[in-house]
Amino acid sequence: MNAKLRALQVYRTYFPDPPGGLQEAIRQIAIASSGFGVQPRIFTLSPNPEPATISRPEGEVTRARSWAAPASCDLGGLAAFRQFALACSQSDVVHYQFPWPFEDVLHALVRPRIPAVMTYQSDVVRQKFFGAMYAPLMWRTLKTMRVIVATSPAYARTSPVLSHPSIRDNVRVIPNGIVEESYSKEADDGVFDRIKMDRSEAYFLFIGVLRYYKGLHTLVQAAQRVGAKIVIAGSGPEEPALKELLLQTGAKNVIFAGQITEVEKVALLRSCQALVLPSHLRSEAFGMVLVEAAMFGKPQISCEIGTGTSFVNLHEESGIVVKPESPDELAQAMNLLLRETATKEKMGLAARARYERLFSGNALGKAYADLYRDVAEGL
Repeated sequence: MNAKLRALQVYRTYFPDPPGGLQEAIRQIAIASSGFGVQPRIFTLSPNPEPATISRPEGEVTRARSWAAPASCDLGGLAAFRQFALACSQSDVVHYQFPWPFEDVLHALVRPRIPAVMTYQSDVVRQKFFGAMYAPLMWRTLKTMRVIVATSPAYARTSPVLSHPSIRDNVRVIPNGIVEESYSKEADDGVFDRIKMDRSEAYFLFIGVLRYYKGLHTLVQAAQRVGAKIVIAGSGPEEPALKELLLQTGAKNVIFAGQITEVEKVALLRSCQALVLPSHLRSEAFGMVLVEAAMFGKPQISCEIGTGTSFVNLHEESGIVVKPESPDELAQAMNLLLRETATKEKMGLAARARYERLFSGNALGKAYADLYRDVAEGL
């Protein structure tokens, strides 16, 4: 039997530190690729990196200290360079997750002797001044990658970076995905008592951090025109403004569920009419929550913002895609699924089939295992 190929993933933060979508994407790649002959390992920074090495089900995690995190850009010290160099010396491929400028510095100064690939998760959207300062280092790094992975054809086409003539021929599309077995089989139906809602009531579901780009103001504005409850699960900086907007609209059918556990999430996904992701800015580069809904056989409603969301949720197949920041269109889409049960069920089945074909653990694991072997063998 051939020895496993050792792949080192690199990102600024990872479990058990507070979770996020990109950390989960890394975890899923590690779990999925391990079923195809890959030995995963993760290098990261942490404000509390003791112990420096921890074992998790998806692989070994090496942690150096994060000394500061300006604009969510964790910065490490000399120990980070030593630990990263050692981790690279014990690996066959290094796999960066973009964006994280400190990893560009690590790559430039350590100069790993193994082939490097990068998954380009998102353009630098909001930090315009920072992005301009970072650009020379970013381009230097990108041009040294054997392969740059885009998470959807739409993002590869519309990103001004990925579509640039100097690197576009080096771009390969591998969608983010989910290993179904990594999710809980248990569901905590107690969440319905906690949020004071009857489980039999029809409701639409949003799950995520309440950030500026999620378009939740549009969902709140649409609420009065929707003939069902709307559950917003998650917390974040926009929560106070959204609750104030809800008071102004006078809508009585919106429930803020706050942070939910994994088993509460399973319960909410199983019973909802559809998953709504009203994100209106390109900061929503993919929308992993859409994949979660598809895995549960639920239709989705999202907005056309030129990113991967309209690849995950294919209009009139797995769900409905509407114009961003349009409460009328959003409400119409939600009411259509309420009114036309056959359409809702057909889209749910198509969403599940799309998950199995494009976003399942098998699809994800095989794609990354093939990528790692291609670059390790110089193909």
